[in-house]
Amino acid sequence: PSGDGAAASPEPAALSAEGAAPRADEVEELRVRVRNLEAQQAAHPRKRRWRVFSSALLIVLSCLLAMLSVVAVWANDEITDTDRYVATVAPLASNPDVQNAITNRVTTVVLDQIDVNAVVDQLKTTLSQRGVPSQATNLVNGLSGPITSGLTTAVSSVVHGVVTSSAFATIWSNANRAIHQTMVKALTGQGGGAVSLANNQVTIDLGPIIAQVKTRLVDSGLAIASHIPAVHTSFVVFQSQQLGKIKTYVQLLEIAGNWLPIVAVLIGAWGIYLARDHRKALLRTAIGYALAMLALGLGLTAFRQIYLNQLPPGVNQGAARAVYDALVNFLRQSVRAIGALAVVTAIGAYVIGPSRSAVAIRTACRTGIGAVRSTCESVGFRTGPVGPFVHQYKHWIGAVILAGAAISLFFWNHATVSVVLWLAVIVLAAFAIREFLDAPRSRPTKEALR
Repeated sequence: PSGDGAAASPEPAALSAEGAAPRADEVEELRVRVRNLEAQQAAHPRKRRWRVFSSALLIVLSCLLAMLSVVAVWANDEITDTDRYVATVAPLASNPDVQNAITNRVTTVVLDQIDVNAVVDQLKTTLSQRGVPSQATNLVNGLSGPITSGLTTAVSSVVHGVVTSSAFATIWSNANRAIHQTMVKALTGQGGGAVSLANNQVTIDLGPIIAQVKTRLVDSGLAIASHIPAVHTSFVVFQSQQLGKIKTYVQLLEIAGNWLPIVAVLIGAWGIYLARDHRKALLRTAIGYALAMLALGLGLTAFRQIYLNQLPPGVNQGAARAVYDALVNFLRQSVRAIGALAVVTAIGAYVIGPSRSAVAIRTACRTGIGAVRSTCESVGFRTGPVGPFVHQYKHWIGAVILAGAAISLFFWNHATVSVVLWLAVIVLAAFAIREFLDAPRSRPTKEALR
């Protein structure tokens, strides 16, 4: 080397130390380590196979328990959470099919309490007392049909007015809130009160609605309606030949609702821990959860059709469909939310992997954030002591970000798809900020060393 090179800064020495070929003793040490690892792997082939099998079995079991957990939590919420139950059934009050079904049911019950023949006989007696000829009086016998038709129209109009009013929606919600505890008894086999379970049906008493209809009929001038006695008729909320079995399942699911989700997650985490490649195991678990939620969603759709096909003739299909959709609405929301979370997790597990596309995505993100940081530094921005701190504890900061998102989602009251997606956006933003602030301590430049 020339004289200038001999008098150079310590930089060439550092380069020679970093780029020098490994010594013979280092090579031998590496060879010993490789042989030891190969010997350990050869000595425990059964243990490796058992761990792989156990990991796969636990992940599959976790996915199956995830489906049951969603149903368990939904059943537990509908039974024990009054606000949740009222939010489930409240929209039914404004559903046209349900309104028509209740109108027809109440109209039929009210007309059954009005004796049209007695009305005709009373009319004949009144006409006879007023000296109307018997021939004309006998003509009244033919008025039974028109009188019945007129009463049906009048009563149906009044009932429909009651059912479609805002007051009915309030009555419906308040009544369901008040009888929620009775509904709990009904679903556990102890019927009574306004909600009961009998003949494979869950029914709600429409007596208060009939009483209001009676008052309106009298106020409109139909005096005969005042003779309508107190009537308690029922509106079927749910009907199935399998309701007895469903009642038993609900009891079991209500017990498991609080613990089954935790058990499912712990079993899945155990399966991921036993796997040789934790990232791939996480990816497969997330895909399994997504497929499980898809299967559960398809099952709800299939059971909906089976339920409607089993209804007896004469049941309002539109009302039955609306009731079913209302009852499983929050269940469907939970299925979609967990499915979205599984997809987001699978994408995250894939992006941190070694594939070319994943590396390209990470490189593009780092390059973009680095360009933004360089632009900010060119106008005087400095991270100060924050940059080295973030660089030193970068992995711990990432773990805190993920843990915070997981805890937020765990304690979120009935998370939806939008909640999951917003949390994913927040996590990505947090990681972007971490990458932006990641600045190792600057090495001394050649000019500074001189």
